[in-house]
Amino acid sequence: MGIEKIKIEKYKFDINLKFYFILKYLLKASLNDKDIHKVLELYSLNKNISLKKALISNYEKFFGKTKSGLKKVEFLSDILDLLENDLDIELFIFSLKLVAIKPLLLQEAKTRDLLDSSKLPTLNPLSLAYDKITTFTPYSTRVSGALLSLIFFDKLENKDTVFLSNDTTEFLKELSYEAIKLKNVGVEPNQIFMLMFSESINQSITSDSGSSYEDRILSVLKNIGIDEDKISKTHDKNDSSTEFDFFFELDGKTYGIGAKRTLRERYKQFIKTAQMTKIDVMIEITLGIDLTEEKVKAIRNHNIYLFVADEVYISNKYLQKIDGIYSAKKLNLETLKQLK
Repeated sequence: MGIEKIKIEKYKFDINLKFYFILKYLLKASLNDKDIHKVLELYSLNKNISLKKALISNYEKFFGKTKSGLKKVEFLSDILDLLENDLDIELFIFSLKLVAIKPLLLQEAKTRDLLDSSKLPTLNPLSLAYDKITTFTPYSTRVSGALLSLIFFDKLENKDTVFLSNDTTEFLKELSYEAIKLKNVGVEPNQIFMLMFSESINQSITSDSGSSYEDRILSVLKNIGIDEDKISKTHDKNDSSTEFDFFFELDGKTYGIGAKRTLRERYKQFIKTAQMTKIDVMIEITLGIDLTEEKVKAIRNHNIYLFVADEVYISNKYLQKIDGIYSAKKLNLETLKQLK
């Protein structure tokens, strides 16, 4: 069975490529609200190709000669070199307005995650509930961003401009008119904007990224009274292939902790090390979602202690019946001192 050849018209490809380039370079220019306002005001006085000349002649006045100012001029110059006619100018102005409204959409995409994150202080950092929020957050933001972009442009194309504050109604009416006009000549505002918007979301996720599972365990160890300066990450002296994520001494005993959200086959390495090491107490901390009774018994047969998420511990009766298996809620000084 064959698939008919999918063809993109060259004109449509070219205009959307230009649209994407303009959006990207406007972002690279890092224009602030004041900069955008100046350019839009200049456009109101030069609504044709002369905008290029007007903007070039105002570079120093608008942006100065600072490092950031010169950066803005550099990227704006690259954009202006592409503008060949009035349609290109309209595409540039439309892109400028989208860049202006992008932070509002980005913040809206992150709001759902902020609501979830507000629950974290009430949860145990080693619980499944806590892990679910921190694991899903980047995916949630991306999905929210994609759906918001779709809804935003759908409303623009349907001339629905009352979904934001009253102050932005006139701005959105103009944006709606421009979106419809440009779509009629082959521009795909939602698809191309979403390319740029998703990249901004990814950058935001990276800068706002939450703690790793190991970070959360370190936080718990510090909170129960283990001196952070005395906690190290080290390889076992007798089995260099095993790395302890946390190594410390407590009341004259040495403790080595392996920490992974899921064990998979890693527990076998810890078992091998347990047969060789001179460390006093070996501990595996994991969520426990991939545990089986067979794995648990193999771990305990080598005197390795196991801490799992409280939800997993409660829902699996066999864990409660095996000595040396603990809920993560029991990770405290009293429990650690009892381990031999």
